[in-house]
Amino acid sequence: MTNMIATRDAYGEALKELGGLNEDIVVLDADLSGSTKTSVFKNAYPERFFNVGIAEQSLIATAAGLSTAGKVPFASTFAVFATGRAFEIIRNSVCYPKLNVKIAATHAGLMVGEDGATHQALEDLSLMRSLPNMVVLNPADAVETKQCIYKAAEYNGPVYIRLGRSKVPVIFDDSYKFEIGKGVELKEGKDVTIIATGVMVEKALLAAEELSKEGISARVINMASIKPIDKDMIIKAANETKGIVTVEEHNIIGGLGSAVAEVVSENRPTYVERIGTMDTFGESGDGNELLQKYGLNVENIVDKAKKILSK
Repeated sequence: MTNMIATRDAYGEALKELGGLNEDIVVLDADLSGSTKTSVFKNAYPERFFNVGIAEQSLIATAAGLSTAGKVPFASTFAVFATGRAFEIIRNSVCYPKLNVKIAATHAGLMVGEDGATHQALEDLSLMRSLPNMVVLNPADAVETKQCIYKAAEYNGPVYIRLGRSKVPVIFDDSYKFEIGKGVELKEGKDVTIIATGVMVEKALLAAEELSKEGISARVINMASIKPIDKDMIIKAANETKGIVTVEEHNIIGGLGSAVAEVVSENRPTYVERIGTMDTFGESGDGNELLQKYGLNVENIVDKAKKILSK
């Protein structure tokens, strides 16, 4: 059976590990530490944990202040609150002065499930990607999440890390290496390329298996670094395959699909089919059923790949 771990759980463990390695690591939360898993750090290093209460603007502003004193703050809350309620503070108090603040936001995307549309952040990648100086990361599993957190701590500047609520399959092993600004080719292919991010990486791999049964060779790329994005890998895929399918648990506007389309339109035009939520809000329901309803599934990836090959 596939090992299932939520990326938020891996985040909590990574924070605890980092706390033992670097005394400058501090963690802030907006009264959601049990859900964001920053409670794991709080229990280990209570003197370096700060609960600012239900005040997301203060969460980010306090993190910004701590960074100016040489601390490496990780600020956490749900993605819809971190990027929505606190957007202006992130813009003016973190990105504009390029401060060393890490925003690790959990409960992103449709997989939040029963909490419904008000809590399903489907625009967070777009919002964060639009900000100058901001690095945007969206790990696929627990292994990649830990590496993203470590790399974010090493990086000097603002970083946004998108994390999920639900348990997801562990794809990678300890040999896996993540780098900011780099994609990873998980499967070779010469007919079509599937570029996926976050929880959709596993479905991209499953779709490639289905396509192979019909004699279609699909390249699969995991693009955890949304910004900076791996332009060279995207251009190489455009040159070597007949088109690209992008897959994300996010609005097709402004996220991975938009970023890939920007790269190919400016460097090597090719067919691009984007899979994500189609400019719509989500709804309350089981996370996996919502992915199916909104077309974030293996069948749709297969169909979009075939559509490209039919052109």
